[in-house]
Amino acid sequence: MIFKFANPLKFQKLAKKLQPITISLSLLLLFPGLFYSFFASPPDYLQGETVRIMYVHVPCAWFSLMIYSIIAICSFLSIIFKHALADIISRSCAPIGACFTLATLVTGSIWGKPTWGTWWVWDARLTSELVLLIIYLGLIILSNSYEDKKKGDRYVSILALIGIVNLPIIKWSVDWWNTLHQPASISKFSSPSIDASMLTPLFFMTFSFFFFFISILLVRIRGEIIQRKIDVIKFNQIR
Repeated sequence: MIFKFANPLKFQKLAKKLQPITISLSLLLLFPGLFYSFFASPPDYLQGETVRIMYVHVPCAWFSLMIYSIIAICSFLSIIFKHALADIISRSCAPIGACFTLATLVTGSIWGKPTWGTWWVWDARLTSELVLLIIYLGLIILSNSYEDKKKGDRYVSILALIGIVNLPIIKWSVDWWNTLHQPASISKFSSPSIDASMLTPLFFMTFSFFFFFISILLVRIRGEIIQRKIDVIKFNQIR
């Protein structure tokens, strides 16, 4: 499927059709998600009303990892198969992933203050998530450091593949080390340790965020394709 749309022009046509659908789905899921998050879900017996931050914090944390995984896959396709669209997707994903990672850290700090009594600790999960944000910023800076976008894309791909070692550290840090961060509550879909009354708003918000991510990504990809067309026209005029 991905090789079928290796031509950016074909993908741009598909993106134009998908974008209204994805943004509509995002909004459609957001309103029930907010209703369940604020009114239909109970407070936690330990954390009280503070637990409602989870409905933003957890999806942001999931997407911070998912988006980096997409970048890593695109980086692999770029290096091995010279996939034209892979570099564009990778470059478009990085700022979105950085925003989700920053939102994860900010909401985690807000959640941590009443729960742990502090805004920040050098916890294994928090520190590795901060490292992920630094890697995202490195990808963004590196991709914009070269006039020749092909050269910048190649260096970004190399850095992204090196940085992927941080993902399993983030994922399993709460199992490998003694940390303040709670272990995963949804490790098994058949019998998650979180109650269904809290699971429902969490999944509404997660899918709303997912379609929001797709919508923003499509906008960025279309913009990047147009920018590269402009760069080619300018280059040909100079010649």
